[in-house]
Amino acid sequence: MIFLKLLRESYLFAVHELMVNKTRTTLTLLGITIGIFSIISVLTVFDSLERSMRKGIDSLGSNVLFIQKWPWSMGGDYPWWKYYQRPEPTMKDLREIQKRSVAAEGAALFIEVRRNVNYLSNRVEGVDVLAITHDFGKIMPMEISNGRYFTPIESNSGKNVILLGSEIAENLFNTLDPVGRKVKVFNQKLEVIGVLKKEGEDLFGNTSDEQVIIPMNYARTVLDVKNMSTTIIVRAKPFVSNAELIDELTGIVRSIHKLKPSAESDFAINETDIITQQFDQLFGVIALVGWIIGGFSLIVGGFGIANIMFVTVRERTNIIGIQKSLGAKNFFILIQFLFEAIFLSLIGGSVGLILVFAGSYVATNVLGFEIILTWNKIIIGIVTSSVIGLIAGYIPALMASRLDPVEAMRMNS
Repeated sequence: MIFLKLLRESYLFAVHELMVNKTRTTLTLLGITIGIFSIISVLTVFDSLERSMRKGIDSLGSNVLFIQKWPWSMGGDYPWWKYYQRPEPTMKDLREIQKRSVAAEGAALFIEVRRNVNYLSNRVEGVDVLAITHDFGKIMPMEISNGRYFTPIESNSGKNVILLGSEIAENLFNTLDPVGRKVKVFNQKLEVIGVLKKEGEDLFGNTSDEQVIIPMNYARTVLDVKNMSTTIIVRAKPFVSNAELIDELTGIVRSIHKLKPSAESDFAINETDIITQQFDQLFGVIALVGWIIGGFSLIVGGFGIANIMFVTVRERTNIIGIQKSLGAKNFFILIQFLFEAIFLSLIGGSVGLILVFAGSYVATNVLGFEIILTWNKIIIGIVTSSVIGLIAGYIPALMASRLDPVEAMRMNS
């Protein structure tokens, strides 16, 4: 009960300080408000960016490996001329992987080019055309809202069929049903057999909505695939780690390329963890910058609260003397002023959190970028505010607790 009474009195003193000295207290707490707003807004924005980024990476598959000519990790010394001379993955590589691998659930090869797509007088320019082997649909599952996927016969025979992204289908056909109609790509007519489900863009700007997909064996009849950049994707079986699959694929591809044991591999096996690690480092640096920027505001706000508490101790010296003469212990006075400093700091921090929440609401509902102020960020804001108040109020509270009651009552008499 004594503790609750002490808490209540400290709260009332803090509110009284705010009401009596509105301008002084408001300007002082502005530092805390700006500091908490800076830190929590930076952390919240980059939490949302990281969530969106991980969603985009997860869509690639955490257990999917990419066999390519170029490695994704380009930090430090990057001898690009060496990688440039490497061969591109081939259909032969794919067939041997499918035949020899015991750790892979499936493997596929794909290439990407940009071409115009036409239907009668309608035309979409610079469309991303993805040419794939048949198992691509098993490794990178795609939802088809209308129509169907390629049959094995269509893939193997290189039939002139095509899947359309939702945006491409809408731009070419408006309200017409695209399935069964023919579009022109590479100056050739291809039959539309399906339309992909609309998915929107991920953080990297990738989307299947503005993409069309054709069988690889058809692409080989209209494109010089041997001189194009190719990628083999391989998905691990359940309970097979990426490390195990990488070891197996490394041995298989080195064997296919007839590399000596001492020779360096002439291919790269990339995994999505590389992207995640690079972004984790970037977000870590930006979060640190946010703490540094917000930290300066918090320091200013802390000095302001300390100043308020020094003034408050001086103004309430007589009251402190009376309390101590009536038996109040030093600890009681210390805690009373510490709580008051913490309450003042929490008021400033709460305003900062309210501003972050308002900004999140505007960004999500007006700008269309989802930003969520999570509970852990609210807790960080509250704890940070409390710690600043505790540190800023400790010395004034200690001074108040050590005042001699007789001298304290005499000072304001």
